[in-house]
Amino acid sequence: MSDTINPVIPGFAPDPSVVKVGDWFYLINSSFHLFPGLPIYASQDLVSWQQIGNAIHRQSQLSLAKSWANLYPVDDGKFLVGSGGLYAPTIRHHQGTFYVVCTNVLRSAGKGRDRTENFIVSTDDIWSGTWSDPVYFEFDGIDPSLLFDDDGKVYLQGSGGLGPSTTINLFELNLKTGAKLSDEKVIWRGTGDIYPEGPHLYKYNGWYYLLIAEGGTHGGHMVTMARSRNVFGPYESCPKNPVLTARGTQEYIQYTGHCELFQDESRQWWGFCLGARLEGQGRCPMGRETFLTRVDWDGEWPIFDQVKLNPRGLSATRSSSHLTAEAGIDYLYIRDAVMSNYRLENHNSSATLTATSVDLSHSELSPTFIGKRQRQLVGTSSAILKGIEDSWGSAKVQAGLACYKEEHRYCRIYYSAAQQEVVLEVVNAAQKIARKEKHTLTEVPRSVKFRIEYTEKKYTLLYSVLPHVDNNWTLLGTVDTLEMTDPDFTGPIIGIYAVGQVDGVQVQYESLTVE
Repeated sequence: MSDTINPVIPGFAPDPSVVKVGDWFYLINSSFHLFPGLPIYASQDLVSWQQIGNAIHRQSQLSLAKSWANLYPVDDGKFLVGSGGLYAPTIRHHQGTFYVVCTNVLRSAGKGRDRTENFIVSTDDIWSGTWSDPVYFEFDGIDPSLLFDDDGKVYLQGSGGLGPSTTINLFELNLKTGAKLSDEKVIWRGTGDIYPEGPHLYKYNGWYYLLIAEGGTHGGHMVTMARSRNVFGPYESCPKNPVLTARGTQEYIQYTGHCELFQDESRQWWGFCLGARLEGQGRCPMGRETFLTRVDWDGEWPIFDQVKLNPRGLSATRSSSHLTAEAGIDYLYIRDAVMSNYRLENHNSSATLTATSVDLSHSELSPTFIGKRQRQLVGTSSAILKGIEDSWGSAKVQAGLACYKEEHRYCRIYYSAAQQEVVLEVVNAAQKIARKEKHTLTEVPRSVKFRIEYTEKKYTLLYSVLPHVDNNWTLLGTVDTLEMTDPDFTGPIIGIYAVGQVDGVQVQYESLTVE
């Protein structure tokens, strides 16, 4: 699909929000339990994008320790895998300052109710990669957004409450202090479907237009709209709701929703939304991604095109190489990473990891893991594990290459020093999958190269022991992407990791590649 435009941000890029400033478009996504959080991308043509930073880039800004994932049963016998952490940011620009508002969802142990911390971060120079500490404001809900009105007032709109019966609420906000300057009011309950959320307000032709998502963020997802002459309502529903959805269709791109409207330099309207490439048998290995679609707004209500691989009005000249990143910006860690456990060298082409006893399955602590989002539906990732020592056996060191979504779902290929084996492991708690395949080595290797090849339908896991002849790979096994697919919040992260029962063992890697 190298000749297609959509998805514009492939691989684990849900809940897009965008703002145009000068000649540049700036886009932000949710990141949940991953650090750094809230990736920011820039483009001048809506086709080629570069990640230029992360709004949450210092651990002192906030904690992700309570961002673990819960398993929620859904009607068809499956489980929704719902991560905590950073939900649905909105990016805005006003009088020279960029603002990001977002929710940090804090999971509660046992039967306690999840809590939300809503906050604002800001910067005067988005290209510097440096954002302020959070300014918190009182709001019991998620998905905050901002409207800068003509009279200088700033309004916060968000999805009030947690659960299927949320409402769209509004209040005036002091951006500097986080103080509420008005009572909070329910302004719309949506069209009657579940989870009214992701609201954005736009002032256009004397009307306040309210764009929201409903129906849940998977099969029932849709975009609906209402408008009012007064910011606090009452709001009248668009007679053609939903204005955008893929539910009930055979479209390849499903789950379309959580949309943001904007105009380009020629005043053409567009919509960014989340969506997912859903293969006919239910495979959705990349999770929710960012898609672009054309919008015509000549009448009273906007008319959205159905989301396609090539949106009307843009040339299909894009390839995956048109999504790039500043060096090191796109590396990811899990929750509150212990950064002293990582040392990147040689322009990030090699890494030394300090092993700990925390494994990928831990729900609160941070395992020693560093990776990148899988960006290509068809591609390859690899890494070389070097300097293996005999002493690793007693320390029970385990190190290799993993495809990770959250603590409930991952597959990996690794060297187990205690058993002197190369192991393929697949874990999916939502599907009750836990299996391993093993190859025993005749002697302790000094170096092992791991390789994961991926397509829409499967992951292929291979390894090679010195001398790493590329055509001398040993196939350990395959993983059907159905085994990693659920109604989920996240997408695949591919990276290297190190686990050991004796803390402090140094594990060296080189030539980590993720496509």
